[in-house]
Amino acid sequence: MKCPYCDHLDNRVIDSRLNKDKTITRRRRVCANCEQRFTTYERIELMLPMLVKKDGRREPWNRGKIIAGLEKACEKLPVSIADIDAFVDEIERKLQDAGGKEIPTSTIGEWVMEALPSLDEVAYVRFASVYRQFKDVNEFMEELKHFIGDRENS
Repeated sequence: MKCPYCDHLDNRVIDSRLNKDKTITRRRRVCANCEQRFTTYERIELMLPMLVKKDGRREPWNRGKIIAGLEKACEKLPVSIADIDAFVDEIERKLQDAGGKEIPTSTIGEWVMEALPSLDEVAYVRFASVYRQFKDVNEFMEELKHFIGDRENS
């Protein structure tokens, strides 16, 4: 592991801890050269299917992209980074369970739309407004009517 301060490769681990779900290992390290301390995180690399975009392009799963979108949707709302991380963990589990070598991004978008109301209803509305790419206010109002109807029926 390269030191972020001096680029030296020799360091040692002084503390290791698992997160609550035991899926991420946090390690405190000290550089043998400059003696600066830094933290690294280890996560199992999953073999996830390639994502097929609307225009047919293929790209690998990027956890950071979905986290960025959710952070934007949850901005100034009482949703913690830990909640967003757990939400994305669940999407990754679904991706892994789906099997196959490719999956359309629209499927992932629908998974997010289905689960997001349980995280935060305002975040759902924000995410839906971007994801659905409404042409006008009437389309947006129709989505809200369906959302409210679904909430009342459950």
